[in-house]
Amino acid sequence: MTFLTTWEQHDFGDVTRTVASRSTADVRRALQRAAAGSALGLDDFAALLSPAAAPFLEEMAQLSHRRTVERFGRTMQLYAPMYLTNVCANICTYCGFSAQNRIPRKALNEAEIGAEAAVLKQLGFDHVLLVTGESGRYGTEYLRSALRELRPHFSGLSIEVQPLDTADYAALVADGLSTVLVYQETYDRATYPLHHLKGPKADMVYRLETPDRLGDAGVKKIGLGALYGLADWRAESWFVGLHLRYLEKHHWRTRYSISFPRLRPHEGKEIAVTPFDERDLVQAACAFRLLSQEVELSLSTRESADFRDRAFRLGFTSLSAGSRTNPGGYASAPDSLEQFAVDDERSPAEVAAFLRAHGYEPVWKDWDPTYDGVLAAPKPSAFSARSGK
Repeated sequence: MTFLTTWEQHDFGDVTRTVASRSTADVRRALQRAAAGSALGLDDFAALLSPAAAPFLEEMAQLSHRRTVERFGRTMQLYAPMYLTNVCANICTYCGFSAQNRIPRKALNEAEIGAEAAVLKQLGFDHVLLVTGESGRYGTEYLRSALRELRPHFSGLSIEVQPLDTADYAALVADGLSTVLVYQETYDRATYPLHHLKGPKADMVYRLETPDRLGDAGVKKIGLGALYGLADWRAESWFVGLHLRYLEKHHWRTRYSISFPRLRPHEGKEIAVTPFDERDLVQAACAFRLLSQEVELSLSTRESADFRDRAFRLGFTSLSAGSRTNPGGYASAPDSLEQFAVDDERSPAEVAAFLRAHGYEPVWKDWDPTYDGVLAAPKPSAFSARSGK
């Protein structure tokens, strides 16, 4: 059994209508349960996502902040993506890396990966997210090589790459992988094929079952999410919550995180966007925090600096900072094509200074390397010599 069985029991249109039908009384009941510290069910979650919850957003925000501080303290993890390649076999309507876009393609070699790492270390990061397009040309062995190069120098390594088989994930874990982010993009079976036209990503079921394979492989943290703007955001969020609850039950040794990526300008033809504004994002994030005090919530540089400065207290536990969404963007190829446009362009130091000024401690790593069994001190390398470390 995988999440597929659970997902097939729910129709996206029915969920959309159910969430929209929740009443003020349903919202009040859910908030009372959350304030009392009671576990919320998916019916409560639907109420908090509903239009009826809009007048209660301030109450949700205050409760979300309180529950986050109780669990995580006034800390904020900072991370940066390192794009290794923009080579991709998929044709997706919303992505600058889509195979149909006539763009220069680039895959970083070992020296270029080292140069990127040197910059990120100088910026203060001790945790990095490796990102690639989806291509068999740069699959498991390429990723294993990158992990081996980087693992002695970072406390945590995460990836956001093409879905893989369980054995491939297990091999990456053995090379020091801690976390995998795999966004379903949309849980709507009717919408999914409209935006994933060709390539491995067109297989919705294989992607849907990826977190199960990650749990089976012993990955320590799994990141979930939908790409907001493709379909009704309330139903998408409810399905992410359904997926989270399933995984917490069946892969309970693993930690989980939720992200809220919104469609951003990109290379290629722009597409129609289903509304999901900043207020909606806040409502979704607060609803997730009230559903789970344990789940980690991430806010990326897709969002503006002004919005992030106002929203970071409302349940989020991690922020990207100084992001570059192109291969070699930090050091070797700063002008290569971005996957999407970044909005908050502040440096990591500026983001960290803002957090400190507001009583929060910026945390530059996910967890200590001993958690992954890495006991030895970092070894010197070509990139550490170049950076003067």
